[in-house]
Amino acid sequence: MSNVQSLRCKECGRDYPQEPIYVCDFCFGPLEVNYDYDAIAKSMSRESIQDGPLTIWRYDDLLPASRDSAVDIGAGMTPLLKADNLGKELGLNNLWIKNDAANPTHSFKDRVVSVAATKAVEFDFDTIACASTGNLAGATAAHGAKAGMNTMVFIPADLERGKVLGAAIFGSVVLVNGNYDDVNRLCSELGDDRRWAFVNINMRPYYSEGSKSIGYELAEQLGWHAPEHIIVPVASGSLFTKVYKGLNEFAELGIIDNANTKMHIAQPFGCSPVAKAFVEEQAHPKPVIPDTIAKSLAIGSPADGYYTVGIANKTGGSGTIVPESKIAEGMKLLAETEGIFTETAGGVVISTLRRLAREGVIGPDEETVALITGTGLKTLEAIEDSVSTKTIDATVRSFDEIVMGRGVK
Repeated sequence: MSNVQSLRCKECGRDYPQEPIYVCDFCFGPLEVNYDYDAIAKSMSRESIQDGPLTIWRYDDLLPASRDSAVDIGAGMTPLLKADNLGKELGLNNLWIKNDAANPTHSFKDRVVSVAATKAVEFDFDTIACASTGNLAGATAAHGAKAGMNTMVFIPADLERGKVLGAAIFGSVVLVNGNYDDVNRLCSELGDDRRWAFVNINMRPYYSEGSKSIGYELAEQLGWHAPEHIIVPVASGSLFTKVYKGLNEFAELGIIDNANTKMHIAQPFGCSPVAKAFVEEQAHPKPVIPDTIAKSLAIGSPADGYYTVGIANKTGGSGTIVPESKIAEGMKLLAETEGIFTETAGGVVISTLRRLAREGVIGPDEETVALITGTGLKTLEAIEDSVSTKTIDATVRSFDEIVMGRGVK
């Protein structure tokens, strides 16, 4: 791609060629795609974006691969919904829900894998793989199937059944005894001697760029401006940093006026190293052993945690640690007010939103976006004990007695 100049170390600034590598040889810092923004400014405009496809590939000038060769199953352009009912409940008059559960495999991970799979094809890999907490497994297997590649996805053995089966239908799933950090270490070792495209390891610089498309879409869907607040569920921190990067790229290119958005970290109590670092005013999150029902956020050693804390501080954002008991409550609140069934990560986001509204961190009229990253149909176990049903006989009398609570006269 003519718009990509190199891979560049985020720490020391050294440049590297566009290859399937992810760490700086000199300082061991993470590598990131470096673009020629002057060239992009000449070709990209609001009009050119609107003329593009209704997927993430409408923003391909700012992605490290070409839409002409894209492995595309329709990721992106998910609904941004005005949440009037939830807003009324929380005292927020300008609340929006970005529902990325509407992606093809029902999570935001389709965005990142579409980019990573496209680069894997460009690099002539024949096998695509990942270490996953669940959603990434399904997205990787689906895109691998679309690309005609072999797939090999590795996930913790105790994941929710919906996520296991949702990935297994597309390709090979390997259940690993251990948590995500154990799975990731295994995959890093496998990647050292197998020529596989691990989307979130050796393909990570390209993969992570797909999350920027959420920032682009938010600006476009809001009428070409950035919101005042965004609440983001944090696992590795990559999503958080890239949504922020996307908004700032649009501002740098003049597509929006500015990116003065406060970025808010949302994490569950059982795995909250990034939010805890923010609250305790520490720059570097301390690794933890995850123990949370929000398994998609169960990354105890977050690769981008340091950068996430920095962005939250820089933007005047916040960090919230959500009690485990409040996660299902958040899921139910969103479902009962807006008709959206989110996964546990979304329950963390909504509980964070409720706290920020209650404490006045978000003002009643400030434009706020809550990011929902996946569907609750994959995490049914989390709400089994918090919902109830009633069984009746097929008679009006039974209905009146059991459901309506009317005694027999």
